[in-house]
Order: sequence, then C-alpha cells, then structure tokens
Amino acid sequence: MADREDKNPENVGGKFYVDSQCIDCDLCRETAPNNFTRSDDEGYSYVYKQPENDEERAQSREAMEGCPVEAIGDDGSGED
Repeated sequence: MADREDKNPENVGGKFYVDSQCIDCDLCRETAPNNFTRSDDEGYSYVYKQPENDEERAQSREAMEGCPVEAIGDDGSGED
C-alpha cells in the first residue's frame, strides 16, 4: 500500500500520488498518460496532473489497482 508520507517530491498536490516504492515499470504511464509521467533523473513515475474528468479518474484508479508494487496512492481528498 502506498505511503502518503513517502510521496515522490515531483507529485502535484491532490488525490493521487506515487511513493518511493515505484520500480519504473511504465504501467501507470501507459494506463493514464495524461496524469503520470517519468522522472528521467530519478527513474520513477509521479503524478504531474491530477485527473480532471471521469475518464482520467478511471484511468488513474486503474493504474493504482494495477501497480505491481502498490506505489500509487489515493489520499481520499478531492472528488471521485
């Protein structure tokens, strides 16, 4: 389970985030490319834009559920 106290620093504020457990597998970036991107310097993903519509929210949830190391979290804030 993702740890909101261990978020990658590049995450934008909001409901979804990626923590330091990320293994840079690319699943989230392929599943929700409008919301997740890669830190080339650090070799992990982070949320660069919070979901703004139902499709992006569904894709971000799918990425979170599919993450093999459970590095994507949902802090429960914002709309869902």
